Amino acid sequence: MARATLFVGVVWVACGTLAVPAAMQAAEWKTSGVAADVAPPLPIETPLNPAEAAARVDQLLSSELHSADTALTKQADDETFLRRATLDLIGELPTPESVTAFVLDNSPDKRTALVEHLLADRLYGQNWARYWRDVMLYRRSDDRALISSVAAVNWLTEQFNANTRWDQIARELITAEGNLLEAGDTVLIASQWGQIPETAAEVSRVLMGIQIQCANCHNHPTDRWNRQQFHELAAFFPRIAVRRAPDDGGRRTFEVASLKTPKRPAAKNNPKAKAKKGPPDREHYMPDLEDPSAKGTLMTPKFFVNGQTLPLGSDDLDRRAQLAAWITARENPWFAKAIVNRLWAELVGEGFYEPVDDLGPDRQASAPQTIDFLAGQFVAHDYDVKWLLATIASTSAYQRESRTRREPDETPFVANCPQRLRADQLFNVLSSALELPDRPERAGRPAALAQAAQNGGRLQMISLFGFDPSDPRDEVTGAIDQALLLMNSPLLHTAIGGRNSRTMLGKLLAENDDNEMVVVELYLRCLAREPQDDELRTCLAHIRKSPSRAEGCEDVLWALINSTEFLYRN
Repeated sequence: MARATLFVGVVWVACGTLAVPAAMQAAEWKTSGVAADVAPPLPIETPLNPAEAAARVDQLLSSELHSADTALTKQADDETFLRRATLDLIGELPTPESVTAFVLDNSPDKRTALVEHLLADRLYGQNWARYWRDVMLYRRSDDRALISSVAAVNWLTEQFNANTRWDQIARELITAEGNLLEAGDTVLIASQWGQIPETAAEVSRVLMGIQIQCANCHNHPTDRWNRQQFHELAAFFPRIAVRRAPDDGGRRTFEVASLKTPKRPAAKNNPKAKAKKGPPDREHYMPDLEDPSAKGTLMTPKFFVNGQTLPLGSDDLDRRAQLAAWITARENPWFAKAIVNRLWAELVGEGFYEPVDDLGPDRQASAPQTIDFLAGQFVAHDYDVKWLLATIASTSAYQRESRTRREPDETPFVANCPQRLRADQLFNVLSSALELPDRPERAGRPAALAQAAQNGGRLQMISLFGFDPSDPRDEVTGAIDQALLLMNSPLLHTAIGGRNSRTMLGKLLAENDDNEMVVVELYLRCLAREPQDDELRTCLAHIRKSPSRAEGCEDVLWALINSTEFLYRN
């Protein structure tokens, strides 16, 4: 897919919650007519705290994958762990002061305390909101869906910071209505512009990790899903539309609307009256592949995981609310396993299932007992995303040193894998390291001001460095235009200047006569670690040989922000 540019603007929204009807909340989960192995039950046990659950995960991984002679990497040092966790959880670099404090801290539980602190940071929600925005919008079917971007980030930020349960977030994404500029929960439906098959496919892929869209035109070539099952899922969505919203002060926008089917006009008692053509039935028909001009086969809404149906003629919101209840039910293992697999892959560098959005009963996990346990605990904790992230960050698998991605025949999870920074993270890192003026949200200024100030730089970074988070990370590679931006951008050229008293480097040189202190500070700012002895010697030698102290230090700073280590988290 071609690289896409996400729209960023200035909107703040507070969204309400669409309640699921009590009858649907209590709907019995059944699997009549469905093979028992379509939805194998998860081991939902007594909830464990993150440390206890992490220890159990490490034990299960060892028993499933790691024998006594498996070459596991050792635990990452404190500087690496601090940078990794800070980037992963809040999308930022730790400050030089926090690096020094963390390294000098001798508390045995300092890593646990760090994770708890980061999960309580207001930037936590924003970081993960941008991740999920990318998940849903990078595979959009219509670029107009990008107008939902800002509202989606604002709404998701609010949900994640409030630690709203993941099942509640999912239900609101499925049942959303409203203006795309205001209702952030419309982003998933807006991403496919209300198109029936595409919406069904994305709901399944994003929320359950099941790519049933391959059964749209034919039975799935590698899974058990057949064409009828796909179109039965699509039959939950024929009564939605993304359409032009009513004019609002000249603002042109769109809305997700729930279409109502009016009653057919009655002919009363006049037998001679012409029968009036009724409204569209707004049901979904599976196309006839032999005769594309034919109306096709009328499909009853039916959920392929448990085989349950709704009657034809059901109201749109009833359909979507019931589907949302079935998808997020504790008995549906794919809902919990999908997010567990995604977040594990994002933090550890490799999922139990690869790609991260391709799960299902015909897919083999690399460590099935481990993901089942972790997903079961996630359900036992009522879909608590912060608990899940804290648990993964507490595992040895997360805290090991990083190593390049393994070959297919090598053992999984013997090391953490380097992760290329997402575009928003890279923008944050550059802005913080160089003290660029367009990071007002870090200083606590209002969100609208922060977003307005960031439009230019962040948009450019997203345009050039953005990628679909669902793509395998070994397929995410650098490009010439990315390198040119970091090497030759006028903004960065000005920002790294050492002869300007208003730049970070200019102020640093004015305040420090010791070149060694300057080099150490630059490493802490850019890489969140102090330079190794050979790095320090090389940098100091280069500064001495340069035409001026400022030019030499500019070269060091330029080299750091163009290094692989800067672009990745290890």
